[in-house]
Amino acid sequence: MIIFIQCTDQVGLVAAISRSLARGGFNIISLQEHVDNTENLFFIRLEVDKNTDTESLATDLEKILPTGALIKINPRPLKKIVVLVTKEYHCLADILVRNYFKTLGAEVQCVIGNHTTLQNICERFDIPFHLIETTGDAAASEQSVVEIIDGYDFDYLVLAKFMRILSPNFVGRYPMRIINIHHSFLPAFAGASPYRQAYERGVKLIGATAHYVTNELDEGPIIAQQITPAGHSLTVKDMVKAGKEVETAVLAKALKLVFEDRVFVYKNKTVVLE
Repeated sequence: MIIFIQCTDQVGLVAAISRSLARGGFNIISLQEHVDNTENLFFIRLEVDKNTDTESLATDLEKILPTGALIKINPRPLKKIVVLVTKEYHCLADILVRNYFKTLGAEVQCVIGNHTTLQNICERFDIPFHLIETTGDAAASEQSVVEIIDGYDFDYLVLAKFMRILSPNFVGRYPMRIINIHHSFLPAFAGASPYRQAYERGVKLIGATAHYVTNELDEGPIIAQQITPAGHSLTVKDMVKAGKEVETAVLAKALKLVFEDRVFVYKNKTVVLE
């Protein structure tokens, strides 16, 4: 069982939490914690050996922790996701393969795309594919996406190269439940055509960033990042090819961290307890 706590920091929290678990007969298997001294915030993730009496444990923890503490006990171990795509296959293909071999840490409920390009690969993996055609009425298209999404039981939406900007209304429906992969090492080269921007700037490193989606384009809390060398001989096409490999790896890592409940979000930052 996993226990996930975020609260104001104070002396003796680890000891108090340990005593509470001992009273309930829970043995701690692993413990990871972090303190943000600037914000005076405490974060802890514990794994324990028992999976019962969760209500009693929650009640006891509420008594000993500071007011307003965020406590999650035993979140759903196998998450459920809906994936949104456009035309690029690399991130989706990786997700579908991991889903097929049950190494994703989640179950793909469906894929929603605004082109038919990736429909065939979804059908090969027996994953429902819903086509939402892009029309002049962006609000109507987005509402169609919402209606499909809300027909599924899910934990997160994964934008696996979904090349559309989502409206504040859409993002507001699923706060901190939308995960995006962006093809640059944010905050550098946000927005469109980051590899061309990187090429024109002559950078020596390119990267990718997985982050939660907020109303500020490409500025949501960062979950994971990675870089790869970009020598002067690389063309824009070379950068795109190298970047796709990094994007796939970074999204896979970010999803693993999120699905294992290792990511705390506060303000516009994350604490990741690996």
